[in-house]
Amino acid sequence: MPPANMGRRSLELLILMDSPQTTEKEKDMTRPIGRGMAWLAALALIAVLWLFFKNVQENYNNPNRHLAVAPGAASELTLKRNPAGHYFVPGTINGQPVTFMLDTGATQVALPAKLGAQLGLRPFGPPIQISTANGTLSARMTRIDELAFGPFVLRQIQAALNPGMDGDDIILLGMNVLKHLEFTQRGDTLVLKTLEQ
Repeated sequence: MPPANMGRRSLELLILMDSPQTTEKEKDMTRPIGRGMAWLAALALIAVLWLFFKNVQENYNNPNRHLAVAPGAASELTLKRNPAGHYFVPGTINGQPVTFMLDTGATQVALPAKLGAQLGLRPFGPPIQISTANGTLSARMTRIDELAFGPFVLRQIQAALNPGMDGDDIILLGMNVLKHLEFTQRGDTLVLKTLEQ
């Protein structure tokens, strides 16, 4: 026996479930619920697939993104090359997490100007002209107190705050850092070691 406080619509659905034959009117009452559930299921599937493929794409573009080596814990670092031929490595600038791309064609570290304040960097001196793959532009110099990636920690590193790089948050690790390391490429891996003194 149904409870006394059940509404008329609830009672109709209960009777509908108990009756062996359903009329078109009764089917029409449940059809919107079924459609709604189908849409919710489809949206949930799309969300799960999007998250899965986003993770696959990020691993494809940056196979080293989960690399974690404590500074000073080892004397070498092995990186995997991404399909475009670049080496990315997670690291820190002044204790803030960043992503570096090794760039032997860059004279010095270059970072998007928009990241300067977030990383505690202050520009100094007059603007300078720098040549990039996208042409010549005006940038400001800064000094990084501490730059770390893998087991390597460098201090007082000069860098350029480049307004032309504001499209992403990738920091170019130039030769003013890489000159302190020995690097050997074998196939799709790059091994970085501290230079022997």
